[in-house]
Amino acid sequence: MNLTEKAEKGSRRFRYIKLCIFFSGLSVFAQLYLFQPILPTVSEYFKTTAGDSSLLVSSSTIGMAIGLLFFAFKADSYSRKSLMTFSLVSSAVLTIISAWMPSLSMLIATGILKGFVVSGVSAIALAYLSEEVHVSVVGLAISMYLSGNTIGGMSGRIAATILAGEFGWRNAVLIIGIESLVLGLIFWKLFPESQFFNPQKTDYSLKVKQMGKFLTDSYMLRLYFIAALLMGSFVSVYNYLSFRLEAAPFSLSHFVIAFIFLMYIFGVFGTMITGRLLRRFSSNFILKASVLSMFSGTALLLSENIYIIIAGLGLFTLSFFAAHTMASQMTALHAKQGKSSATSIYWLFYYFGSSILGSGTGYILHAFSWNVFIILLLISVGISFILAAGNKD
Repeated sequence: MNLTEKAEKGSRRFRYIKLCIFFSGLSVFAQLYLFQPILPTVSEYFKTTAGDSSLLVSSSTIGMAIGLLFFAFKADSYSRKSLMTFSLVSSAVLTIISAWMPSLSMLIATGILKGFVVSGVSAIALAYLSEEVHVSVVGLAISMYLSGNTIGGMSGRIAATILAGEFGWRNAVLIIGIESLVLGLIFWKLFPESQFFNPQKTDYSLKVKQMGKFLTDSYMLRLYFIAALLMGSFVSVYNYLSFRLEAAPFSLSHFVIAFIFLMYIFGVFGTMITGRLLRRFSSNFILKASVLSMFSGTALLLSENIYIIIAGLGLFTLSFFAAHTMASQMTALHAKQGKSSATSIYWLFYYFGSSILGSGTGYILHAFSWNVFIILLLISVGISFILAAGNKD
């Protein structure tokens, strides 16, 4: 094989890249959200509220946001493979360690550190693929990474719920940590080194200047706040729906609730639909339609009929992923220069929204009721629609 050529479809190098990048997404998102479906169990174990226990999810996403900001400046200073391998292995070790943490506060602290180190994968995965994979199949490689993210998030939640129900939540965390460590070691062994990238010093002044420009651009600011509000609403629903379904009038078991997370499959459909719709409609029209559809899905969650709730959750999930796909794409396209800086800020807002709204709504749920909680989310999604309407097609 000519080492000056990028990895092409059918080559051994491309197969290893595709497999390992899928495993990286699988590991990252299985670990990032593994506590989400077992919050009721952990809340009961530590005798705390839904809002306090939700900090187990928010801590990882806060760490992720901080890490993404750090790596926006420093990622190009390290070897691509070394940074990703370190992120995968060290995060898995932290997940394993967290199975023995004696207090909620120590679990939360470990979650922040885990989110920080695992962000190294998200910060450079797409950059690696665009550098190392032939342009004709880079889309396929990126879709494998995003599929790993979605399937990792979904399978991690389902596995955590089932394992916690059978063996206890600590053993569930331990098993997922060990699985993630195995994936990290496979990645270290098989993932090809970069051939088209050399670590370089960061131009900090240029990065700061670019970020300042985007943070004063009204078009970009609307997209950033849309990302924060929609992701915060999305995480809120998946954080606390288990509490709702375990209580009357549903009283569902852990095993049944686990399969609610299969709704993530609708997220894949949401991403695919946007690609087809772009042939006929503008990006901002699709964004507005997706947010409006998400609003409808959120409203259906007010029902006390389990079938309507499932239908609402499916619509809510599909619409969120469609809106997120469009908002992130519009962010990258609007940035003529400094695309990495523009997208770094997008992810920063995205994960801070997840952390702040994702935990804050838990305290609202504890203090008031499910209906008040959903009304707050409807307000958040409604504001997102107003922001989207403010950007011209």
